Amino acid sequence: MRFYLRKKRQPPAIIIVALIDVLIVVLIFLMVTTSFKKPLSSFKLVLPESTQATKSGVTENPPISIVIEADGNLRYGPNSQSVTADRLRAELAAATATNNQVKVIINADKKAPVGQFVRVMDAAKEAKVKAIDFATRPTATP
Repeated sequence: MRFYLRKKRQPPAIIIVALIDVLIVVLIFLMVTTSFKKPLSSFKLVLPESTQATKSGVTENPPISIVIEADGNLRYGPNSQSVTADRLRAELAAATATNNQVKVIINADKKAPVGQFVRVMDAAKEAKVKAIDFATRPTATP
């Protein structure tokens, strides 16, 4: 009987430094290609200044955003859909029908017509909105 001696195979050497390099490259790729959502990125609004301006935080019920552009156009909701004053009334009424704690934040350009402010405020009051806020930016300190 003949016995064959087999050489034991050595397990392949894993180079951990090369694996770390690959993981870092993948991480950098993901960080560079990730897009972050910016609110109102497609509109150039110049918000009025206020000394009492506060940063909006995360709340249980996020406010409904209404944008009044410099030329008087109205936009509604998180996607900033273009709406008319009548459509805005209907949207606010539908929102308050499902949730009675609706809050509205008005992002109006500094040069927006005052008549649009009045229309938005009237629509919010007709829909029985609980709170109406205006978006401002902090006053620049000299």
